[in-house]
Amino acid sequence: MSFLVIFSFYSFIKHSDNNLEDHSNQLNNITIMFLLNHLHTLIISDAGIKNNIVTSITHIYVCDRPIIKTIHHMANVTSTEAKLFAIRCSINQAINLLGISKIIIITDSIHAAKKIFDSAIYLFQIYSAIISKKLGKFFLTNSDNSIAFLKCPS
Repeated sequence: MSFLVIFSFYSFIKHSDNNLEDHSNQLNNITIMFLLNHLHTLIISDAGIKNNIVTSITHIYVCDRPIIKTIHHMANVTSTEAKLFAIRCSINQAINLLGISKIIIITDSIHAAKKIFDSAIYLFQIYSAIISKKLGKFFLTNSDNSIAFLKCPS
């Protein structure tokens, strides 16, 4: 059985204020499209540091309904590690929802998301190994399954 694994990364490059507005409209349209289909899940993920404590927040929606909200507090980790953790946890939760075929993750951490799928980066191999195992099952379930990452500027 052969299948095509689809990961998409959509970055944002600000050239002008109109560009920011266009990107915002595009995110709104994608959000509306995804929230109308019960086979799609929308994940909004963010992490930030304040007083050396990292807080990551993830919201997962299916069909315009909030399904899961997670908040994690971590100390002694880098911002990138916290963002990777938040993304990894949200993907794990989304692929465990029955019948989900498309996942879109809106984050300000596209650079961190790309590191999950780069097994050559030694520091992040643990994230790569864990998520690869989970995603293997997700993609074997249906060859049309896909994951897209969209950057939402901070």
